[in-house]
Amino acid sequence: MSEIEKRLLTLGETLPPAKAPVANYLGCKRSGDILYVSARVSEARGEVGTDLNLAAAQAATRRVILDLLAIVKADIGDLDLIISVEKLVGFVRAAPHFTQLPQVIDGASDLLVALFGEAGRHARTATGAAQLPYGAAVQIEMILLLKSPAKIG
Repeated sequence: MSEIEKRLLTLGETLPPAKAPVANYLGCKRSGDILYVSARVSEARGEVGTDLNLAAAQAATRRVILDLLAIVKADIGDLDLIISVEKLVGFVRAAPHFTQLPQVIDGASDLLVALFGEAGRHARTATGAAQLPYGAAVQIEMILLLKSPAKIG
């Protein structure tokens, strides 16, 4: 079990089974030491600010991060190969009056910092959307920096 997975356990979380892509794309694509992680949507459905409140939307983003980390683990084999979280892109299906988009995505950012410490701090985008795939409330993608293959082992 990786150190990251041990930290997850101390937070009362575990990784779910990795989900396969739902269309014609890869879950992850590595380019050198950079790993691009395709976006996943939340199981929570509806519009934030109408159907979900801020706390529910933040919880949904945490679960999406767990889904993404499960996909990363399936792809690279060990979450301890992650040096840092470089960038997070979050979309929130928001009611027209709902403007707390950064606070929604903080649910994901806070979990990444809890898991990786300073290496979990990242550049970020939080954008509102009128609709997301399958009516999801949130969608998140991320870019990770990995240990070089020459530095492994």
